[in-house]
Amino acid sequence: MGRVATLAGVAVVLSLAVLMLPEVAAVRYLVGKDMGESGNAWTTNVNYTVWAQNKHFYNGDWLFFVYDRNQLNVLEVNETDYESCDSSHPLVNWTTGKGRDVVPLNVTRPYYFISGNGYCYGGVKLAINVENLPLPPVAAPVKSGSPASFYRGRIILPAVFAVGAMWDAFLRFC
Repeated sequence: MGRVATLAGVAVVLSLAVLMLPEVAAVRYLVGKDMGESGNAWTTNVNYTVWAQNKHFYNGDWLFFVYDRNQLNVLEVNETDYESCDSSHPLVNWTTGKGRDVVPLNVTRPYYFISGNGYCYGGVKLAINVENLPLPPVAAPVKSGSPASFYRGRIILPAVFAVGAMWDAFLRFC
């Protein structure tokens, strides 16, 4: 019975900890989604600047490239090579050969992607800027000396411990 009570106590503490954590979720973007005529999103005749213009890319997000693996590829290049569509010395070749490549955006900086074999000249290129998540809004300060600020620390925290102690006692005697 003591082991069950310990496990229940740990479960309650973990549940409370999860509830207090801010909600943060990485986003997986399908590059060019709803822009191309084919089922592939990374394709020619798509303006990827238009696709990306209303999106905010944050550290921890992912880019998902879907394309014809027999023609296109995904190359990360510097800004100069992006502007000139030079695929001769990419920073990273993200192409896996399956036509479905995932790029983690885990550094806060500009990213430049192109497709080689001349397809960059047809518009198969993407430039984005990855930012850190914005800070959550700050709560309005509570006036010092108000009843809420006086009682908040003196009632809530002991109440939480009292409930935990009663729950533990209940589990030990049941």
